[in-house]
Amino acid sequence: MRLNPVTSCPHQRSLAITLALAWAFLSLNATKGEEPRGQNPSPMVEHTRAHERLKDESLKGRREKLRLGTLFLSEGFTKDRPATLLIHFHGPGWIAERAVAGISQCACVSVSLGTGSSAYARPFADAAAFGELLKEAEEKTGVSFQAIGLSGWSAGYGAIRAILRRSEDYERIGFVILADGLHAGYVGGKPGPKESALVEEDLDVFLRYARDAAAGKKRLFIAHSEVFPGTFASTTETADHLLNELGLRRRATLQWGPMQTQQLSEVRQGKLWVIGYAGNAAPDHVDQLHSLPDYLKWIDWAGK
Repeated sequence: MRLNPVTSCPHQRSLAITLALAWAFLSLNATKGEEPRGQNPSPMVEHTRAHERLKDESLKGRREKLRLGTLFLSEGFTKDRPATLLIHFHGPGWIAERAVAGISQCACVSVSLGTGSSAYARPFADAAAFGELLKEAEEKTGVSFQAIGLSGWSAGYGAIRAILRRSEDYERIGFVILADGLHAGYVGGKPGPKESALVEEDLDVFLRYARDAAAGKKRLFIAHSEVFPGTFASTTETADHLLNELGLRRRATLQWGPMQTQQLSEVRQGKLWVIGYAGNAAPDHVDQLHSLPDYLKWIDWAGK
């Protein structure tokens, strides 16, 4: 397959820059309310892959403003059949809408709260917040959702971690998608010098969820790039931590993924699926957000 040159469309370039800047201000220990911490910007730039982007097209459907986020019901959604709800954290809402539009009877709530994982964790520090969000979505749609899933890109993992840490909410969630969005602190505050030690309490609930997914009780899909922030653990390091704790090993692969991403590794166990992609530059990070529609469709892979 021959690759296309890097696109130079101003809209695409502007979107990539905006989203990359949002990612650059992730914060750690979000539940403690700390201010966002910057990263060491990657010096890497590559001009080989096209870094394709979805087009912002207004989809037909119904939208309802919620206390947190926006509810979207695609054309053809009906309250007379079982339905799934995806709650997506971080990034333009139209991408999450695009993801559910291709799946029958799937609604979404898109939540964008600014920069830093603390911005996403803070609203869910209230134990009743997630239940109230679900209740509001069900009242607006007139359905009781049969399946509920969470997805997060970049800093959006802060909300997912806060939600999963409450046992009642943990039980409600049937699947989780992490698109280049799982970070943790370094023990001692610095990486290395070889394989870094990560702050385990930043990942404890994700490890629990991964263990349940590997056992077939939950569904967890993790996709990550090779971006190395420097001041906090990368998505590669956090994925490796989960796999090491579960005694799982990556299988080397080399194939094309969504949006012309380049897959390097893969692990499947039960209903746990982890994929590693090439790239240590801002566009590689944004690739993962634009791959969300594919990732959501892949959720049905689990257990087959």
